[in-house]
Amino acid sequence: MNTLPAPTADDRTAWSHIDAADLRRRATADLGTPWPQPLASQAARVHRDGDRVAWENPAFARQHRLSRAVVAAAVTLDDHWIDEVVDGVQLLCEQSSWCWPAHDDTFDRHGSVLATVADPFLDLGAGETVAQLAWIDHVLGTQLDARAPGIRSRIRHEAQMRVFRPFVDRRDWHWLGLDGDVHNWNPWIHSSVLTAAVQLHDHPDRIIDLVVEGLDRYLVALPDDGAIDEGYSYWWNGACRALEALDLLEYATDRPRPDLAGLRETVAFPHRCHLGGDWYANLADGQARPSADLPWHALHRAARRIGDADAAAHAASHRDAAPSESAGLGRLVQALTDADWLAAAPATSPLPRDVWLPSTQVLLARERAGSAAGLGLVIKGGHNAEHHNHNDVGSFIVTSDGVPVIVDAGRPTYTKATFGPDRYSIWTMQSAWHNTPTIAGADQSPGREFRASDVDVSVTDAVSSLALGLASAYEVDGVTWRRTATLDRASGIVRVSDERDAPASDRPTTLNVVVAGAVSAVDDGVRVVPLDGATPVVIRWPAGIRSAHTVRVLDDPMLSDVWGERLTRIELDVSAHGTAWITVERDDATPGTGDSEDDR
Repeated sequence: MNTLPAPTADDRTAWSHIDAADLRRRATADLGTPWPQPLASQAARVHRDGDRVAWENPAFARQHRLSRAVVAAAVTLDDHWIDEVVDGVQLLCEQSSWCWPAHDDTFDRHGSVLATVADPFLDLGAGETVAQLAWIDHVLGTQLDARAPGIRSRIRHEAQMRVFRPFVDRRDWHWLGLDGDVHNWNPWIHSSVLTAAVQLHDHPDRIIDLVVEGLDRYLVALPDDGAIDEGYSYWWNGACRALEALDLLEYATDRPRPDLAGLRETVAFPHRCHLGGDWYANLADGQARPSADLPWHALHRAARRIGDADAAAHAASHRDAAPSESAGLGRLVQALTDADWLAAAPATSPLPRDVWLPSTQVLLARERAGSAAGLGLVIKGGHNAEHHNHNDVGSFIVTSDGVPVIVDAGRPTYTKATFGPDRYSIWTMQSAWHNTPTIAGADQSPGREFRASDVDVSVTDAVSSLALGLASAYEVDGVTWRRTATLDRASGIVRVSDERDAPASDRPTTLNVVVAGAVSAVDDGVRVVPLDGATPVVIRWPAGIRSAHTVRVLDDPMLSDVWGERLTRIELDVSAHGTAWITVERDDATPGTGDSEDDR
């Protein structure tokens, strides 16, 4: 059996020429400073006030420091870097739990707010840690044996106790998908366990068989169009993890790769979500401007394997991005040593004119293929029990020059409430803060039964549109509601029309439109100067409809880093109107200044 698919530090042809200047600079700055230390009191905060990041931030910082040291050690083979790696490895082995406290079930099983070391929970965090240790063992095994005999045995002991034994013995893990509900935890954890088993276990066949069995549940659940209902951000730690696991299985065990339509098509999902520049359609728990620290080499490798030139071009358009430790040590090592990736010429993202994903009922349309210039439209149907769901049936995004101007806010920093019964008390998850109606004072409800109906897509050279029924997304009796969102290329206008019928109510019915940028009034509408200097737009609605504005000040970096200081919700009172619409057109007469300090 082969081990992991990257050269070890003994291969000086591979490692001695690697510069990784920024990583080494930051690694050098780490030397002599205290290692980050996640504390018990920080872990307990998950149960006290719901805070996750107080523990997670130092835990992640510790692992990132260790990854930087590994690269420095592999490049230089200097003893002080080997010592730095040994220190980091020992700290991880001494850490009471690798499980992120927000995931641990120890409170339910043992009544404890701290990890129960005799009953470890195998989650994303434990998977990431054991995979990191496996990659360290692979890359620096010779050097660790020479400098710190015994440390590799300690790694294997901890992997056995914290990962291999619970993985085999406890088969009720929710992420296995035994109930048919599979999500990104499945390939993420299985790929980590596989990495560790190949490198650290003397007899890994049983574990590998269980990994294959678990991955199969995820793979067969991938829809034929390759779409991920968790959204673009989670593709990288879902479908991409599955693709990487299949690569490793083939490399290490010679097991053939399955040939599934969804597996082939999912390689195209990232570029099909691309709006332009740094911006992506951020449905579900994603950011519209995600981190650039993504494993583009992994997408490029997957695209090469299946012969998807567009997906390869999208990956190669990020060829100049510096590899980052935040994506995980294995991904970092492969980004630094993958010869085909390193030889790839920078390219241009394909920006397809139209994308229709029937499994998630998402339509993306722009004025012309290959260019973000002009207006773009994204609209979704779907249902309100999607993974990482927001109550957003019928919501839409409008872009100017690829920059969202009518927007999906995305998600705030995760807390314990994010994935509990209080999820929809969070404003970003509520339909009132998406571009959807509030019907007789009622917003959408969570659950699979709250869904779009009678979905009809039409794509032509002149017009792309999606029409869908929205009434079934609400617990309001006697309502019909038909929404049609259209990008008219001939006129350069986006139009969203709503036709409705409902019993009289003393509670208002409003159309919510959430915008990013500087907002000013014009006749029968508003002018919005988007972010990033994109061309301003004018949003109009029928005369006689009263409007109000609510400004949401953003104090969470997960949101403010994307949108700046604020978002503005425009509320159009259509209580007395059976038909209403908005149009969006560009205001080319005056250049935008949305990238100014005031607007960022």
